[in-house]
Order: sequence, then C-alpha cells, then structure tokens
Amino acid sequence: MTSSAPPGLARFNAADGPGAAALLHEVCASRAWAAAVAAGRPYGSVGALLAAAERAMAGLTAADLAEAMAGHPPIGRPKPGDAASAREQSGVGEAERAELLELNLAYQERHGHVFLICATGRGGEEMLAALNERIGNDADTEREIVRTELGKINRIRLDRLVNTALVNTENREEGGQG
Repeated sequence: MTSSAPPGLARFNAADGPGAAALLHEVCASRAWAAAVAAGRPYGSVGALLAAAERAMAGLTAADLAEAMAGHPPIGRPKPGDAASAREQSGVGEAERAELLELNLAYQERHGHVFLICATGRGGEEMLAALNERIGNDADTEREIVRTELGKINRIRLDRLVNTALVNTENREEGGQG
C-alpha cells in the first residue's frame, strides 16, 4: 500500500472478516458481491478496490442482483433514519415524490423489483424521465441497466467508505442502503 492511500482503506484492509463483510453490506446488499470484494483484500489503492468492485458486479447473477436491489428503497421514499439513502435521494423534491412513487409501483409490477438508479447528483425530474423511459424495457435490458446503476452507487459508497474518518463497525459516520 502506498503512503498516499487514505487511512480508511488501510482500516478496511485490516478489518476482520465479519467487520469487512458488514462494511461491504452497507455498500451493497449482495452477499456474493461483498464476498468477492472482501476476498481481494488487501487493496493497494482505492483504484484497485474500485476495479475489484466492478469485476464483482460484472459477475453477479440475476439472483445476486435481486438481492442487491432488495436493499434499496424506492426513489422518492428513503428509508427513515438512513443517512446514505436520504443523501443520495436529496435531489427529489416534494413535487416529484408522489409521481415517482406511483411510477415506481408500476415499474415494480412490470419488473418485479424497485426502480434502481444512481440518484446522486440527479434531480427528481431527471429520475422521472429515466423511469418513464425504462419502464417499458424488456427484462434483460433492464437487468443490465440496473447492473450499471448499481455499480455507480457502489462506487460512490466505496469511495465514501474508504475516505471517511472512521471505518469500523462500531464507529461509522453513516451507512445503509439508498
């Protein structure tokens, strides 16, 4: 590991198996993804960690993706008390919230899971447009879009994980699914 690596990466690399699994579960609810990323430790750089996360994402089965999506609340309705979910969905205003929830229900009925999009930096109108565009996708197309969006979410969360002041299961600043 280089001396320029963030201290959070060193703490993540040094975490015991259950501690690393718990940290990774807060990034992504897929156990297969977390196991693959944890197995690659120690990482010499944040870039190496992110590359491993991308490889793990590419290897997820449809069932693994379903498990990952189950950890995400619908856009427009962050989990109460979940700082990560609230932060990621902060671009959703009250005006869009009801419409997003209604369309989410229609999307869930068609696809069998929540509409998943990397909400960080996106406004409610942009997410509504994406939902309207994607609701008609076939299952295979949508699964690959979800894989890409989930990868973006995981990348943001991993970066936050290794760059926060404290990284352990007892002294986390924030976490959860969003």
